[in-house]
Formats: sequence, C-alpha cells, structure tokens
Amino acid sequence: MKIATFNINNVNRRLPNLLRWLKQVKPDIVCLQELKCSDAEFPAQAIEGAGYHAVWQGEKTWNGVAILSRRAAPIVTQRRLPGDRKDVQSRYIEAAIDGILVGCLYLPNGNPQPGPKFDYKLAWFKRLNAHARKLLQQDIPIVLAGDFNVAPTELDIYPTKSWNDDALVQPASRAAFAKLVKQGWTDALRELHPDQRIYTFWHYMRQRYERDAGLRLDHLLLSPQLAPRLRDAGVDRAVRGQQGASDHAPTWIKVK
Repeated sequence: MKIATFNINNVNRRLPNLLRWLKQVKPDIVCLQELKCSDAEFPAQAIEGAGYHAVWQGEKTWNGVAILSRRAAPIVTQRRLPGDRKDVQSRYIEAAIDGILVGCLYLPNGNPQPGPKFDYKLAWFKRLNAHARKLLQQDIPIVLAGDFNVAPTELDIYPTKSWNDDALVQPASRAAFAKLVKQGWTDALRELHPDQRIYTFWHYMRQRYERDAGLRLDHLLLSPQLAPRLRDAGVDRAVRGQQGASDHAPTWIKVK
C-alpha cells in the first residue's frame, strides 16, 4: 500500500498537476492540504473520475484538507482537531481506510513570530500532541500525514541563515515536533534515510527549487502498529518542477 501526503497549494489551480501525478503513480491513499476552496468548490467529480473516493473539509480562500482513497471509501472519524471548539480553521480530517486510521493535517505556519500567529501554531501543536497520545491508546495502525510546517532539525533545511527568524525552524516548533514523535511515532522518511538531506518544499523565490534549497516540512508519522510494516519512503521531487506546480512535492511511504 502506498500512502502519500501532498500540500497541493490550491487544489483547483493545481488540478491538472494532481490528476497527472495520480495517474502516473497510483497511490492508494493521499492526504491533501491547502485546498484553498470551499466544500462546494472541491473538484470531487474530477477526482472520482481519476478513480478515487474522497472526503474533505474545505475553507474558502485558505487551508482545507482532504483524504483520497483508491481502495475503500474513507470512513470519517474527525473533521476538526479536538481541543478547541472555537477554532474553525479547516486543518484536520481523519478517516479509517482498509484497517488503517489516517489523520491528515495542515499545521499552522506561525509567521510572523513572535506574535499571535506563532502562539496559535504552538497551541495547535499542543492539541495535536494531546490527540495523538489518545490515538496511540487505541493500539491500531495509524498514520499522521501532512504539512507540519516544521523542519525538525538542521538536516531538514538547506545550509542557510536566511530562515533563522522563521517560525518553521524555531526551537519551540522543533521541540513540539520532537515531543510528538517521542510519544512512540516513527518519522517514516527519516527512519529509512537517517542521514540524507531530503526536502519536500522549495519556495518559489530565488530559484530555490533549481538550487535544491529546500526544507522538509511534510511528514508521515507511523504508530507502533504500522511502523514495522514500513518498506520504502521518498519524495516525488520532479512534480515540484512541473509547470504550474505547488511549492511542495508529494511525500510517500510504502507499507506491507
């Protein structure tokens, strides 16, 4: 089974890129982030035509998450991250598919920092950690996949000082991610490529894709019941180089 996460950065604008990738790669499960469309605007018909069931939580202009499945139709278990009823941003959706619980997330960016946006990022991270801890108690195969908006270590960003003030690399952001992983989750890409500089995001500015000046922001975390089944993991980097591409590339795992 191939499971992927892809920050699509506007699902309607990038729809040709998405459909081309789905046709070529045929992933079994896909988590999408930054749909940037309302529920009614989600391209359900086109995605169904590509052979995928879909569940989604849209938000006009910003955010938005979706889970696609080429196998069984996803059974939704959550449409919001628990812990704050006042938070209406569409950043989390969770569904059961073929015996695996899939949590698709788009963690807040947090810029500029310090300030309210960074405070919101850390508060969201705290809620995610609390929910993830409860998920682990279920003792089932789980993957938390998405754009976590954190480069966990210096290995996850190209050698530079230009991002030093960015929320993506702040010690508090990295500590929150590390705390999450230490609950018992396996960072799949890093598990199989412990010393390799692998990036999933390249800013549009200053030819950063062409220079491979990237960051690893998109992660797939596996529960102890799923981690032993991990067989492969990677990034479809070439997708980022296509015309009209998202600034992220699909990140994927294969599990037995």
